[in-house]
Amino acid sequence: MCGVVGIVAYSSVNQSIYDALTVLQHRGQDAAGICTVDDGNFRLRKANGLVRDVFDEKHMKRLQGHIGIGHIRYPTAGTSTSAEAQPFYVNSPFGISLAHNGNLTNSKALQDYLFNVARRHINTNSDSEILLNVLAHELSLTPAMKLSPSEVFDGISRTIALLEGAYAAVSLVIGHGMIAFRDPYGIRPLVLGQREDNGRIAYMVASENVALDALGFNFMRDVEPGEAVYVDEEGNLHTQQCAKNPQYAPCIFEYVYFARPDSFIDKISVYQSRLNMGKKLGQKIKRDWEDLDIDVVIPIPETSCDVALEIASELNLPYRQGFVKNRYIGRTFIMPGQTLRRKSVRRKLNAIKSEFHGKNVLLVDDSIVRGTTSEQIIDMAREAGAAKVYFASAAPAIRFPNVYGIDMPSVTELIAHGRETEEIAKHIGADELIFQDIDDLISAVREENPTIERFETSVFNGRYVTGNISQDYLDEMSGLRNDSAKKDTEAKAEISNIDLHNEAN
Repeated sequence: MCGVVGIVAYSSVNQSIYDALTVLQHRGQDAAGICTVDDGNFRLRKANGLVRDVFDEKHMKRLQGHIGIGHIRYPTAGTSTSAEAQPFYVNSPFGISLAHNGNLTNSKALQDYLFNVARRHINTNSDSEILLNVLAHELSLTPAMKLSPSEVFDGISRTIALLEGAYAAVSLVIGHGMIAFRDPYGIRPLVLGQREDNGRIAYMVASENVALDALGFNFMRDVEPGEAVYVDEEGNLHTQQCAKNPQYAPCIFEYVYFARPDSFIDKISVYQSRLNMGKKLGQKIKRDWEDLDIDVVIPIPETSCDVALEIASELNLPYRQGFVKNRYIGRTFIMPGQTLRRKSVRRKLNAIKSEFHGKNVLLVDDSIVRGTTSEQIIDMAREAGAAKVYFASAAPAIRFPNVYGIDMPSVTELIAHGRETEEIAKHIGADELIFQDIDDLISAVREENPTIERFETSVFNGRYVTGNISQDYLDEMSGLRNDSAKKDTEAKAEISNIDLHNEAN
């Protein structure tokens, strides 16, 4: 999961893009990048690290121009080295830069197509570089030196027809303007906004509307599944549906975990959907687990706080903040590598012993993925003196890998895969474990926008909305993207970087 932003304005956009990326920092903490267009040239800065660490004053001074895009990275495909940081760019045709949130599921076929048909070379393991080159090739098929909006949309339509998987992409085209488009299922989010800038209308696209809010842009609407947005250099807005048979199937995990609670995604309040999750789960506990002698409900901050509050209300039990969070430690679920995740949990949270001592506590979290965090938090609760520790998950058991941009690639790393609830409870050390039912989760989110009939829920039920995911593909992704494979890939990338550095010197 990543965050993207793009702005076309009438004043310098470097600070605005920087500010937008800081608002979207929760979507990725591995790398950050900004690309602007200044006097017909790209100005690019990208590196590993948080937004505040990647950009110094000298970088911001160089990132001039009234049009630009930005990206914060959370590693899925590829590695977590700086070579994979975005935006990427190519010099033909025109000069194109692109940033992407999601994951292409036919990357190998696309890379073969690029090599054999388009004669284009891919230099990294990133599917975002592949997407960029596919778009560049399709735009190059029109011989005109200046593309009309219809020709831009024709190129995007051909691109979307070739792509499989999930994507929300934003791109700069030298001499033309900014392009943004969303996959035909709307799996990954993308919003459009506008504001006045020096007496004219500036436009912005971003992964979440909170980025628009922070910069004073007025939310216009969500970009539709399969829709493309083109803002030319003169600031004219053009939009067109570029996919055949588009349909809404947004990723339900955005509402469970990834998005900020103050965001609205596809007309659904993330905050209200989490309250609904808590209400549904509280009703289940009251109905099916009435014999549990719970004294207090304690959330694992921060995503689950709203869920836990509603559970406590449904059960008529005290709600307490039992953990203090160190806000300077990143989100452990999206950290690359199991070792780093393990080390971060206890540095991230500390228990308030008075809230646990001698009590039967119900801990509430948004989900259980690998079980690493859950196990250590339960240990912390017992060390703080809890008599019994029950555990509730706002999401159903995650039993299947995700292929659309969430780092759940290998079933061997999912604690619920092949295990019943009792076995999972024993593994993480809980006295009892309660999962949300999938129908209740869907109902909790859909309640806020009944027009969306389907959500992407493959991590819970193994049903992939794009319908083209084979077991061979899942096996291949598992081999490439489990933690062990990532370590090997990153080690090779580091050696390669050292070699390049030595050659340069």
